[in-house]
Amino acid sequence: MVELLPQTTWPRRGAWADLIERPVAAARPAGVNMTARENLAIASILAQRGGEAALSTFVKTRYGLELPMTPRAVGGAAQALIWAGPGRWLLLGEQRQDRAELSKFTAISDQSDGWAALRLDGPNVQDMLAKGCMIDLHPAAFPSGAAAMTSIAHIGVHLWRMDEALGESGAIFHILVARSMTASFWSWAYASAAEFGCNVAISHEGSSRIR
Repeated sequence: MVELLPQTTWPRRGAWADLIERPVAAARPAGVNMTARENLAIASILAQRGGEAALSTFVKTRYGLELPMTPRAVGGAAQALIWAGPGRWLLLGEQRQDRAELSKFTAISDQSDGWAALRLDGPNVQDMLAKGCMIDLHPAAFPSGAAAMTSIAHIGVHLWRMDEALGESGAIFHILVARSMTASFWSWAYASAAEFGCNVAISHEGSSRIR
């Protein structure tokens, strides 16, 4: 007789759960604010050969977004698109919804559990990133809306900038890092921000807003 083992339900854990147990407030005014973003739906999309025009039209109609054809990021209230190479993008959303319509124009793959998302802002955020980023992040070279596939502290990342026009926090950067590299990246990020004072928070909203 075969004995059936009791079914085990594994609790879902966020990408940053083992690294950030609780929010941390700086002892002095913070120069850098780091927000770990959980519950963000991420999909990789690859345009069909010769199908970028049709995809662009669909994205404009369905999401109200202009498909970026250069290294840029665009986003609205519920969806965001990040350029990830010729004919490739990352689609960020609030939930892992059915994207059957989108699959008519692209090859699409859910990547939600493969990436960890981080939002960085504050008056010293560029100084902090300059310690490990391989590209020039001055607004003249990397303005609001710019995106790049680059490395920070020798770790590959997707990086984009989206400054709030009316905000007081100045430059705002968003980073996606492979989930397998979160511990290494967090170790570098927290150490690099320490001299400026650093606030740490966790967002579970899952919103794709990039502003």
